[in-house]
Order: sequence, then structure tokens, then C-alpha cells
Amino acid sequence: MSGEMAAVGDIATGALIGRAIEPRAGEAAPAHGHHDHGLCLNCGTTLHGEFCHACGQNGHVHRTLASIGHDLLHGVFHFEGKIWRTLPMLMLQPGRLTRRYIAGERARFVSPLALFLFSVFLMFATIHTFSGEVEGIGLTPKQQLLAVKNIDEQIATAKVELAAAEAEQKRQARSDTARTVEARSQVRMLDKARGLVAPAKGNAQFYTKWPLLDKGIDKINANPGLMLYKLQSSAYKYSWALIPISIPLVALLFLWRRQYKLYDHAIFVTYSLSFMMFLVVVLSLAETAGAPAWLFGTLLLLVPPVHMFAQLRGAYALRKRSALWRTIALLSLAWVALIMFALLLIVLGLMG
Repeated sequence: MSGEMAAVGDIATGALIGRAIEPRAGEAAPAHGHHDHGLCLNCGTTLHGEFCHACGQNGHVHRTLASIGHDLLHGVFHFEGKIWRTLPMLMLQPGRLTRRYIAGERARFVSPLALFLFSVFLMFATIHTFSGEVEGIGLTPKQQLLAVKNIDEQIATAKVELAAAEAEQKRQARSDTARTVEARSQVRMLDKARGLVAPAKGNAQFYTKWPLLDKGIDKINANPGLMLYKLQSSAYKYSWALIPISIPLVALLFLWRRQYKLYDHAIFVTYSLSFMMFLVVVLSLAETAGAPAWLFGTLLLLVPPVHMFAQLRGAYALRKRSALWRTIALLSLAWVALIMFALLLIVLGLMG
């Protein structure tokens, strides 16, 4: 239950941050009735409408406990209804969405940054809920050795039981009995548990002569599980770095098309990254639901390039052939961006 509550909190936080980034991106103020008299409770300016024209505060201020819940639901689900116009286009017409937003249609759609923040929180909340915590986190080398010793004793006992079960099965000339199946399952589970808590073999022994990195390498050798946890936390906190990493790489594809500026590429990249994170959410949910393995391979192989092709063609008004070769190049550049991001996380983790 705590995992589910944490996930809900992450999603709510993401939506609220997205709303803070995009409090009112061009849409008209809601018509709940106009105030043509009175003073703004924030700055004292005379009100001439729903909102103060000086500071922007709403002229009607709630002072009830229910209003707190209303504000929370408003922040999480509202996005002024734009989320329900943005998501279908992001999935099915990404190029058209990108081009329309760049052209100035801001009131109808969730801004790329707000959607990106929401997708990041949603993705990590989903992974946290359905994939569980990293095993073996926080074990010191001494604790790891004690845990391995304990598991080895249980494995020895389980193997004795398995040998006895197999001997009995052989005497009776029978196929696998329930006792044999259970004993084998116990041995497999214990072997897996040992692999999770056993100290990593072949720890790095090299040094870079950079004191901060060398200190980080010592931390990895001492507690690899904790370092993995730190890397996952860094991926969560620094996911925004994918945007500035990716923008120059996309710009390389349009060096001779000067009508497209870095701003255009930034909108393209941010919407594209948002889609990919929503795809991770869908894959995580499908895995939890027990979907077959071939489905994951199909989605991973087909969906990203098809989406990139559609977004490139629509956002940059490209012909099919031009969009195709750029899609192939962009797939390669996406791996470059991911490698650069991974290196950034490693450096941050080592120096942290």
C-alpha cells in the first residue's frame, strides 16, 4: 500500500509542478462570474473582472476546507482540459502537435515542459510501484558476507532435501513428485537470492588520478548496491538534462535548413521525450499485466521509429524520403544522447 501511495504522490507532484510551469498558457480566464467592484486581496487594486489586472490573483478567494481539496484536484487533473487534447495528438499526430505549438497555438495544448515533467513523474512512479525497490541496497561488505553465509547454509540444507526427494523418486520409478518439484524450486530461489546479495566479483581496481572519481570508485567497491540506488535517484532528478543534451544532436540534422531554430528543436525534443516516457509507462503496465514477451520486442522495435518519423515529417514539413533518413540518423543520435546522459549520471554518482 505504501508503494501505491508513493506513486500517487509522485504523479500528483508531477502534475502540480507541470501546472506551476504552465499556470495559464494563453487560455482565457474561466467565466465564473465577474467582479466589477471590490479590491484585490493581494495588492489592493480595484477589481474590474474575474482576475486582478495588476497582479493576476483571482478575485474570488475560497476560505473553506473543501477548497483545499478542490485546489489539489484542480492542479492535478485540470491542465485546463488541455491534457485531453494534447495526449491524443502526441500519440497519433506528434508532428502536427509540434508544428502547431511552435506556430503559436498555446491555449489549446499542454506546453512541452509541463508535459515532460508530468511524464517523468508518472514514469518513475510507475516503475517504483510495479518494479519494486532495488534489492540489496545499503548492505555493507560485512553484512553481505553474513547474508551469503546464511543463504549458503540454507542452500546446503535444500540440496540435501532435493537429493533425498530424487532418491525416493528413483526407488519408486516415478516422474517428478511434488516433493521433488518443491525442493528444486527452493534451490533455485535460494541461488537467486544469493546472487542478489553476494558481493560483486571483479570490482574495479583502476584509478583515474582524479581524486573525486577515485573516491567514487572506492565507494562502488565498498557498496555497489548503494551506488546503483544513487544512480537511479540521479536519473530521476536529472532527467531534464536529456533535453539540452538532445537539442544540439537534432540540430545537426537541419544544419542547412536555417528556417528552423534551436527553439523549434527544443519543442520537438521535449515532446518526443515525453512520448517515450509514456511508452515506458505502457510497457511497465503491460509487463505487470503479464503480456507476452514478443509484445515488448514489437513495441520497442516499431513504436519509437514510427513515432519519430511521423513527428519529423509533420514538425519540419519533410518529404517521406527526407524524413526516413533523418529518422534513421535520429535513432543513432538518440543512443548517443542516452550514453552521454548515462555518463553524466555516473560522474555525478561517483562524485556524490
